[in-house]
Amino acid sequence: MKTLLRSILIITLFLTQTIAAQTITESTFKVKGECGMCKDRIETTAKNAGATSANWNAATQTLSVKYDPSTVTGDTLLKKIADVGHDNEKYSAPDTVYKNLPGCCLYERTPSLIKSPEQPVNNLTALPTNTFFVKGNCGSCKARIEKAAKEAGASGANWNSETQTVVLEFDPAKTSSDIILQKIAEAGHDNEKFLAKDAVYNALPGCCLYDRELAFGVKSDLVHDDEQQPQKDFTQHKDHIDHNIDGVLITKREEATSLSRKSAGLTFNIGQKELLKAACCNLSESFETNATVDVSFSNAVTGTKQLKMLGLDQKYTSLTRELLPSIRGLASPYGLNLIPGRWIGGIQLTKGGSTVTNGYESITGQINTEFLKFQGTPETAINFFADANGRFETNITSTNALTEHWSQTVLLHGNATVAKMDTNDDGFLDQPTGNQINAAYLLNYNDLEHTGLGTHFGISFVKDERNGGQKDFDRHTDQSQQTLYGIGIDLEKFDIWNKTGYVFKGKPYQSIGWMNQYSHHEQDSFFGNRNYLGKQSTFYSNLIFESILGNTNHKYKTGASFLFDRFDEVYLQDNYNRTETVPGLFLEYTLTGENYTLVAGARADFHNLAGTQFTPRVNFKYDFTPRTILRLSAGRGFRTANVFAENQQYFASNRQIEILGSSGEIYDLKPETAWNYGASLQQEFNLFNRKATLVADFFRTDFQNQVLTDLDVSPQKIVFYNLNGKSFANSFQTQLDFSPAKNLDLRVAYKFYDVQADYMDGRRNIPFMAKNRGFFNASYSTQPTEGKAFWSFDTTLQYVGKQDLPNLSTNPSEFQLARSSDSFVTLNAQISRDFSKNIRIYVGGENLTSFTQDNPIIDAANPFGNYFDGGMVYAPIMPANFYLGMDFKF
Repeated sequence: MKTLLRSILIITLFLTQTIAAQTITESTFKVKGECGMCKDRIETTAKNAGATSANWNAATQTLSVKYDPSTVTGDTLLKKIADVGHDNEKYSAPDTVYKNLPGCCLYERTPSLIKSPEQPVNNLTALPTNTFFVKGNCGSCKARIEKAAKEAGASGANWNSETQTVVLEFDPAKTSSDIILQKIAEAGHDNEKFLAKDAVYNALPGCCLYDRELAFGVKSDLVHDDEQQPQKDFTQHKDHIDHNIDGVLITKREEATSLSRKSAGLTFNIGQKELLKAACCNLSESFETNATVDVSFSNAVTGTKQLKMLGLDQKYTSLTRELLPSIRGLASPYGLNLIPGRWIGGIQLTKGGSTVTNGYESITGQINTEFLKFQGTPETAINFFADANGRFETNITSTNALTEHWSQTVLLHGNATVAKMDTNDDGFLDQPTGNQINAAYLLNYNDLEHTGLGTHFGISFVKDERNGGQKDFDRHTDQSQQTLYGIGIDLEKFDIWNKTGYVFKGKPYQSIGWMNQYSHHEQDSFFGNRNYLGKQSTFYSNLIFESILGNTNHKYKTGASFLFDRFDEVYLQDNYNRTETVPGLFLEYTLTGENYTLVAGARADFHNLAGTQFTPRVNFKYDFTPRTILRLSAGRGFRTANVFAENQQYFASNRQIEILGSSGEIYDLKPETAWNYGASLQQEFNLFNRKATLVADFFRTDFQNQVLTDLDVSPQKIVFYNLNGKSFANSFQTQLDFSPAKNLDLRVAYKFYDVQADYMDGRRNIPFMAKNRGFFNASYSTQPTEGKAFWSFDTTLQYVGKQDLPNLSTNPSEFQLARSSDSFVTLNAQISRDFSKNIRIYVGGENLTSFTQDNPIIDAANPFGNYFDGGMVYAPIMPANFYLGMDFKF
């Protein structure tokens, strides 16, 4: 390990010196395009032509590039981009090349960005002299803008919604561009010289309320008329997109969490900005500031947190890494703790049924995690973290290019919890002590433009050890030689994976991809006198072919998958071994219309133990207006339960496990199957003259079969059996995101859950699930200035309503629980200071309300007695905790 760390530091220093010796130029150019294929083509061409990084933005039609002027020029980059079909501010694409682009890539060529085709203009950053930036949103905007221009003396005006530009024809002897643009602003439309009055803008029809966050600032020598608003400063955070064109500054704030407009499903994209709002030490803590996912409270038994979505446990959500199965099977209870937060480049969260190409196990949704990758500039980062409860953590991440097409990522993590905390004086640790060592290496190859080939290789290993139980328990002394109650959990997990894709030459819409992964997970653990050992070996392969039917409005994906799982478990003296093999076939069709998208798919999986399973799924999106979007979804999913691994929070108790089943080799239980239906409405509007988004969604999950965990049969038992009747989960959520002031973002949400099942004694609410939840998050940053320090403030307030609790009425009165918990509120907050692009210090607090559950361990004084139970945790068991962290980038 020491040799590995030393090698990484030496390589990092060498790369740093090499980069420092280069002179890198950053430029931004206007480049026309339409879709994701255009983005790939433009960026790949720029990099192949010599750019070290390239980022094309469809909304602003701009390309931001970094390059070494000693090896390439901006002129060369733009010429190469035009040669592959994309008009830009200096060159037009040849007509034959443009016409051969896929249908989805055929952008609007009028107005042109240059004065004459194929002829360069003298100033790379200049628009044609009669073309100006004007904000708008729809056809009504177009009519209003063009009418205002003509009223101001223009003989001709043509406004384009895609480029947000107006082409004017006028006689300079009779009027001027200033007069015309001022008249357009008076009509309600911001432009590159004048801003519309708030009262006029607010009076526009709803369909015309364009996004004022994407603003056109004005150079200091362009002063507003007295009747106009005073000039505003549009400089935003350092992570904004900046674009300068002949006196025009375009800026857009990066959203920490964004809801995809184009996705047919309800998909949230969570970026690194969101992940930095909280401590985010591992994946389970990456959702503390997200209202969509509910995070359970860590308990003294395992020290881990679990996620819940749509009112159901984490096991019903497909958790993938790089679109490959990640946290499933025996890894379910602890897998979230094995992915460090600082390794994460982004998260995609989809509510409801996801695509059939990713498998059959998704019932309530999918959460996909992407690791950090090379983004054009080599970067090494080091993070240090410590909290008041004795937890310490170090992360090292490094990304860099090896050659023109090869890049690598090195990820290292280590943590240790050393303090033995017992804040409630019950003799038991509030959290386990222990340590974790985690390492991953990623290797990427991308040459889609020339060879059409790209591949990604990854390998990771993690070892985690946790010790809990009574405070004075000695892990190094044999259990038979001491009377104290102890808990030990040792984990090891190894993964190796590869994803390879090929884009057919001359057919950028047609591709084939092949993904393969092998995983091995081991757990060696004991809970008092109970031993649990588990091993799982998994091989997964997925082959996907994608193409079109006639044109890009009709796309399809088809392919085959194979999943192999071997489980070896020992609980007490009983062995539970099984092997699952699941070959599968799938087909998915996407229909794209002018204002709708339909994605319909189905897969057939031939499970050797569960039989043939048919999994249909459909997602539909309809845009009533660009700001009003309706989504509908329906789909089926199935999974095989792992009753021991998924219920380890109850192992630290006197409860005896009983399985009531007679249905084969999966613990004698049938597989779980369910249908999920959903509808959501996304509405964007302006609040306080700024963009706001309101989303309301309702999802229902109906189980045809389910493995129920019944804690009410007896306080001394956990009984597992198949559903005989109905089990359902209704989930309603409404969420409002808005910015009442510059750099201030607010998120407010309310969730209602109705989750019930027919147990042996009748229909009951699922325990530990609050019907009502409230959420509030506020984020504020001071105005950053290039090269100067700035502050960030984040706070999250959560309300958790009453929860039904297991029935312990047959216990003596002092060892009983109320049938429902009290509602409570938790508060987390963080303050960070960015001293430069490379140094950041943050401090924060969790559970600042210090609400804790009374007596979370029942009969803690007699852990080997009949009434001992450490699994009844429904609220925090530790008071306020404070932490400190530092980030360094090189």
